[in-house]
Amino acid sequence: MIKIVSKKTHDLKKSEIMDIIKLKETYWKYGIQSQKKWFKKYVGAKDIHNMVLLNNKFIGYTLLRPRKLISKNCRKYLYFDTLILKKKFRNKKYSSNLMDFNNTIIKKNKKISFLITLKKLEKYYIKHGWKTLSKKSFKICDHKQHNIGMIYNNFKGLNNFKFYLYE
Repeated sequence: MIKIVSKKTHDLKKSEIMDIIKLKETYWKYGIQSQKKWFKKYVGAKDIHNMVLLNNKFIGYTLLRPRKLISKNCRKYLYFDTLILKKKFRNKKYSSNLMDFNNTIIKKNKKISFLITLKKLEKYYIKHGWKTLSKKSFKICDHKQHNIGMIYNNFKGLNNFKFYLYE
Protein backbone atom coordinates (compact mmCIF):
# COMPACT_ATOMS: atom_id res chain seq x y z
CA MET A 1 0.00 0.00 0.00
CA ILE A 2 1.33 3.42 -1.01
CA LYS A 3 1.29 6.29 1.45
CA ILE A 4 2.70 9.81 1.11
CA VAL A 5 3.66 11.59 4.31
CA SER A 6 4.45 15.29 4.58
CA LYS A 7 6.52 16.69 7.46
CA LYS A 8 8.42 19.84 8.22
CA THR A 9 12.09 19.43 9.11
CA HIS A 10 11.53 20.07 12.82
CA ASP A 11 9.06 17.12 12.87
CA LEU A 12 11.38 14.59 11.22
CA LYS A 13 12.81 11.69 13.21
CA LYS A 14 16.56 11.05 12.96
CA SER A 15 15.82 7.77 11.16
CA GLU A 16 13.75 9.62 8.55
CA ILE A 17 16.59 12.09 7.95
CA MET A 18 18.97 9.15 7.48
CA ASP A 19 16.52 7.54 5.02
CA ILE A 20 16.47 10.80 3.04
CA ILE A 21 20.27 11.11 3.09
CA LYS A 22 20.79 7.49 2.03
CA LEU A 23 18.28 7.82 -0.81
CA LYS A 24 19.91 11.04 -2.06
CA GLU A 25 23.30 9.34 -1.94
CA THR A 26 22.08 6.70 -4.44
CA TYR A 27 21.86 9.43 -7.08
CA TRP A 28 24.21 12.22 -5.93
CA LYS A 29 27.30 10.30 -4.83
CA TYR A 30 29.03 12.78 -2.52
CA GLY A 31 29.27 10.50 0.51
CA ILE A 32 26.97 10.18 3.51
CA GLN A 33 28.93 12.71 5.60
CA SER A 34 28.75 15.28 2.80
CA GLN A 35 25.00 14.68 2.46
CA LYS A 36 24.59 15.18 6.23
CA LYS A 37 26.54 18.46 6.11
CA TRP A 38 24.46 19.69 3.16
CA PHE A 39 21.24 18.80 4.97
CA LYS A 40 22.32 20.56 8.16
CA LYS A 41 23.55 23.67 6.30
CA TYR A 42 20.77 24.20 3.74
CA VAL A 43 17.58 22.55 4.99
CA GLY A 44 15.48 24.89 7.11
CA ALA A 45 13.19 24.01 10.01
CA LYS A 46 10.09 24.89 7.96
CA ASP A 47 11.11 23.06 4.79
CA ILE A 48 8.56 20.47 3.66
CA HIS A 49 9.60 16.83 3.19
CA ASN A 50 7.18 14.66 1.21
CA MET A 51 8.04 10.98 1.61
CA VAL A 52 6.64 8.05 -0.34
CA LEU A 53 6.17 4.85 1.64
CA LEU A 54 5.31 1.51 0.06
CA ASN A 55 4.24 -1.03 2.66
CA ASN A 56 5.85 1.28 5.26
CA LYS A 57 9.23 1.22 3.41
CA PHE A 58 10.74 4.56 2.35
CA ILE A 59 11.00 4.64 -1.48
CA GLY A 60 10.73 8.27 -2.60
CA TYR A 61 11.15 11.85 -1.57
CA THR A 62 10.59 15.49 -2.48
CA LEU A 63 11.83 18.63 -0.74
CA LEU A 64 9.85 21.88 -0.95
CA ARG A 65 11.63 24.85 0.58
CA PRO A 66 10.01 28.21 1.43
CA ARG A 67 12.16 30.92 -0.15
CA LYS A 68 12.07 34.56 -1.29
CA LEU A 69 10.73 35.71 -4.63
CA ILE A 70 11.58 39.26 -5.56
CA SER A 71 9.26 40.88 -8.10
CA LYS A 72 7.02 43.94 -8.22
CA ASN A 73 5.28 42.45 -5.19
CA CYS A 74 7.75 40.73 -2.88
CA ARG A 75 6.44 37.24 -2.14
CA LYS A 76 7.52 33.91 -0.87
CA TYR A 77 7.57 30.77 -3.00
CA LEU A 78 8.32 27.08 -2.61
CA TYR A 79 11.59 25.98 -4.17
CA PHE A 80 11.06 22.46 -5.51
CA ASP A 81 14.49 21.14 -4.60
CA THR A 82 14.53 17.37 -4.94
CA LEU A 83 12.51 14.58 -6.55
CA ILE A 84 13.96 11.12 -6.16
CA LEU A 85 12.74 7.53 -6.06
CA LYS A 86 14.65 4.35 -5.40
CA LYS A 87 15.80 3.05 -8.76
CA LYS A 88 13.65 -0.10 -8.81
CA PHE A 89 10.48 1.98 -8.24
CA ARG A 90 11.03 4.44 -11.09
CA ASN A 91 8.68 4.35 -14.11
CA LYS A 92 5.93 2.76 -12.02
CA LYS A 93 3.70 5.82 -11.48
CA TYR A 94 4.97 6.45 -7.94
CA SER A 95 6.59 9.70 -9.11
CA SER A 96 3.25 10.79 -10.63
CA ASN A 97 1.54 10.17 -7.29
CA LEU A 98 4.25 12.19 -5.57
CA MET A 99 4.01 15.03 -8.12
CA ASP A 100 0.23 15.23 -7.68
CA PHE A 101 0.77 15.36 -3.92
CA ASN A 102 3.42 18.10 -4.28
CA ASN A 103 1.12 20.16 -6.49
CA THR A 104 -1.62 19.86 -3.87
CA ILE A 105 0.76 21.05 -1.13
CA ILE A 106 1.86 24.00 -3.29
CA LYS A 107 -1.76 25.05 -3.92
CA LYS A 108 -2.72 24.50 -0.27
CA ASN A 109 0.08 26.88 0.75
CA LYS A 110 -1.16 29.43 -1.82
CA LYS A 111 2.32 29.82 -3.24
CA ILE A 112 4.02 29.51 -6.58
CA SER A 113 6.74 26.92 -6.90
CA PHE A 114 9.98 27.07 -8.88
CA LEU A 115 12.38 24.35 -9.92
CA ILE A 116 15.55 23.96 -11.93
CA THR A 117 15.76 20.90 -14.16
CA LEU A 118 17.60 19.31 -17.03
CA LYS A 119 16.26 19.50 -20.59
CA LYS A 120 15.61 15.73 -20.60
CA LEU A 121 13.16 16.10 -17.66
CA GLU A 122 11.29 19.16 -18.92
CA LYS A 123 8.47 17.15 -20.57
CA TYR A 124 7.90 15.20 -17.34
CA TYR A 125 7.23 18.39 -15.38
CA ILE A 126 5.09 19.89 -18.18
CA LYS A 127 2.95 16.72 -18.02
CA HIS A 128 2.34 17.60 -14.35
CA GLY A 129 1.24 21.17 -14.99
CA TRP A 130 4.56 23.02 -14.72
CA LYS A 131 5.46 25.75 -17.20
CA THR A 132 8.89 26.49 -18.64
CA LEU A 133 10.19 30.01 -18.04
CA SER A 134 12.25 31.83 -20.65
CA LYS A 135 15.79 32.43 -19.41
CA LYS A 136 15.18 36.18 -19.73
CA SER A 137 12.16 36.12 -17.38
CA PHE A 138 13.97 35.03 -14.22
CA LYS A 139 17.24 35.33 -12.37
CA ILE A 140 18.63 33.16 -9.58
CA CYS A 141 20.41 35.54 -7.25
CA ASP A 142 22.39 33.13 -5.08
CA HIS A 143 23.11 30.20 -7.40
CA LYS A 144 24.72 29.74 -10.78
CA GLN A 145 21.91 29.88 -13.29
CA HIS A 146 21.89 26.89 -15.55
CA ASN A 147 19.53 24.37 -17.04
CA ILE A 148 15.82 25.12 -17.25
CA GLY A 149 13.63 27.09 -14.85
CA MET A 150 10.02 26.01 -14.42
CA ILE A 151 7.11 27.36 -12.42
CA TYR A 152 3.87 25.97 -11.01
CA ASN A 153 0.75 27.73 -9.70
CA ASN A 154 1.82 31.04 -11.24
CA PHE A 155 -0.13 34.12 -10.19
CA LYS A 156 -1.13 36.49 -12.99
CA GLY A 157 0.99 39.56 -13.49
CA LEU A 158 4.27 38.21 -12.19
CA ASN A 159 7.24 38.50 -14.52
CA ASN A 160 10.94 39.24 -14.24
CA PHE A 161 11.31 36.95 -11.26
CA LYS A 162 14.34 37.08 -8.97
CA PHE A 163 14.68 33.90 -6.94
CA TYR A 164 16.76 33.22 -3.86
CA LEU A 165 17.36 29.50 -3.44
CA TYR A 166 19.41 29.44 -0.26
CA GLU A 167 18.30 32.49 1.73
